[in-house]
Amino acid sequence: MKNIEFEKSIILVLVDIIEYVPNSVVSKTIIRKTTGNIILVAIDRGEALTENTSPYDIFIQIIEGTAEVVIEDNSNTLQTGQGIVVPAHSTHMIKANERFKMISTIIKSGYEGILI
Repeated sequence: MKNIEFEKSIILVLVDIIEYVPNSVVSKTIIRKTTGNIILVAIDRGEALTENTSPYDIFIQIIEGTAEVVIEDNSNTLQTGQGIVVPAHSTHMIKANERFKMISTIIKSGYEGILI
């Protein structure tokens, strides 16, 4: 995959960078490095990111709307301005009971000594 990033040293209005698409999940990469990624995601009502497990901690921050973040069968409702850390190796799913936009940040450094 080609390493595509946004231009550096310019102001980004995050909620304007990504648009909702009916019945879809849309994502745009802000930064993609071997040490981690920052991704913007817009999820339309009724859609979800399928249950997943990551070998890294993931920080989810809601920048518009309300999301349901399920971590190990524990449901959390996050609203604009709220965030949550999904622990490494935890099953998680993100649901759009209403449409929302979020930032997903994955930091891979610091896990070098952990066997996966």
